[in-house]
Amino acid sequence: MSTPELLHNHLGGQWIAGRGAGTALFDPVLGTELVRVEATGLDLRAGLAFAREHAGPALRALGYAQRAALLGAAVKVLQANRDTYYEIATANSGTVKNDSAVDIDGGIFTLGHYARLGESLGDRRHLLDGEAIRLGKDPLFQSQHVLSPARGVALFINAFNFPSWGLWEKAAPALLSGVPVVVKPGTATAWLTQRMVQDVVNAGIFPPGSLSVVCGSSAGLLDALTPFDLLSFTGSADTAELIRSHPAVARRSVRCNIEADSVNSALLLPGESAGSEAFELLAKEVAREMTVKSGQKCTAIRRVFVPQEHYEAAAQAISARLARTTVGNPRNEAVRMGALVSRAQFSAVQAGLARLQQQASTLHDGASHALVDADPAVACCLGPTLLGSRDAEVDVFHDTEVFGPVATLLPYRDLNHALSLVRRGEGSLVASVYGNDAQALQTAALELADSHGRVHVISPEVGSLHTGHGNVMPQSLHGGPGRAGGGEELGGLRALGFYHRRSALQASTRVLQGL
Repeated sequence: MSTPELLHNHLGGQWIAGRGAGTALFDPVLGTELVRVEATGLDLRAGLAFAREHAGPALRALGYAQRAALLGAAVKVLQANRDTYYEIATANSGTVKNDSAVDIDGGIFTLGHYARLGESLGDRRHLLDGEAIRLGKDPLFQSQHVLSPARGVALFINAFNFPSWGLWEKAAPALLSGVPVVVKPGTATAWLTQRMVQDVVNAGIFPPGSLSVVCGSSAGLLDALTPFDLLSFTGSADTAELIRSHPAVARRSVRCNIEADSVNSALLLPGESAGSEAFELLAKEVAREMTVKSGQKCTAIRRVFVPQEHYEAAAQAISARLARTTVGNPRNEAVRMGALVSRAQFSAVQAGLARLQQQASTLHDGASHALVDADPAVACCLGPTLLGSRDAEVDVFHDTEVFGPVATLLPYRDLNHALSLVRRGEGSLVASVYGNDAQALQTAALELADSHGRVHVISPEVGSLHTGHGNVMPQSLHGGPGRAGGGEELGGLRALGFYHRRSALQASTRVLQGL
């Protein structure tokens, strides 16, 4: 039997193999070894220095519209290779075609969106932040805030669940800003990230060193960061704590954006009857969010809040939808939900589920789903599991994120009680609110806005139009306060702010007009 391919890293403008046998990546359904990744022995400091010293100046020499054209060219390369990316996603992530599309096509769409946004910025090389403001009685001397591209490198330490979208939603605004990128993908699914970077790099679109990838351990990457570099992390709160305490962040003030744990919510407003349009929209969206990518989304619904009188009806409505979900090998066209990405992730979800089950009843048992074309002893497949408890005050429901197809149904007494329960998540990426009364929806949304990066409001008139509780659109902000990490990404051109440095230029009106 031949040894699986060892994926090369791209650093310092070169493709480099790590030293060592590498870490194996597996098919989570079949259990077969696919490829290996290895980052040992790379000269990380030299690689990041090359990006800063060569790629950075080359990118900044271009205007925003010119860099936007490069993004557009990258989109064409990625579109031409979509079939290969789908094959990799099926094999390495265990996702059905629709779930692969969320990641692959979602990433390409986001890259294209920033290519279009960049066209509107023209060939300028800096951005103005607001209007000039006089500093005294005489208007001759004023202050103008400007945004200049950071003269560093952007390091992305990404999670395993979105190897395509996780790369491009960060890289698009960074490259548009003129900042070179180094991505360290989640090891378990690094193959897709590596292949996409390989295709774009080999197409010769960006200046050498603009786009780099390091597959395997992240050891030493943070040590190589300098004060003007940028760091974006997506992953667990425990790892986020280590990153925040690292000298690069704590001492050298590397700008850091973090997306961590998030116990997201769906809320049915008071006054809605069981079986109403809003009620059915909630049941549909909860079931969808539990099963898309097997619940492995940072934005997936984890807690479902309904008026206490609708608890049983909601349990039945959601369970009925979940029961129709076929689980197993994504290569079988009858399968609608694939696998968790690895044996380690499968074990982690089972452990988290067991913890919740100590305090909750099982309303729909994932074990009732017979796997299609998959061996239960090998495949990392787990059916969707809906839990529930009449006691919504139990802490574990509000502080435990099970990163899989698991959600908990909880009842509330009145709106104030519901809002207080939602806030028990201590900051989340997204909450969705369901109802028909426009004023009530507006009130609830604004009440939740301070503790959520995004509030997704669903009423019957947008039932067939809304983009989905868990779908992150590049036009809207992605991130959240508190437990969710305190970060902000996307939001249209707002995303460029992270990759620019704001400065106040104090000068005569004649000098400032030249800007």
